Amino acid sequence: MCLAVPVLLKQKRDDSGTIDLGGVEREVSLLLTPEAQEGDYVIVHAGFAISVLDREEAEATLSLFRELADSQGQ
Repeated sequence: MCLAVPVLLKQKRDDSGTIDLGGVEREVSLLLTPEAQEGDYVIVHAGFAISVLDREEAEATLSLFRELADSQGQ
């Protein structure tokens, strides 16, 4: 099962970038989303950013994940 969790693109360098997921940073490929810019939220699968999200949509989704985690006592 995969969850589509929005992650923040912190840095962009050519066809790659650094994302932040709750304080954890990873390098990802931006070959499939050349339109992504620093500060955008993206969905990442298998090391590739596969879509760019609307900021409001991404923040609403992250808020729901936080509520779910809080309800589980985490």
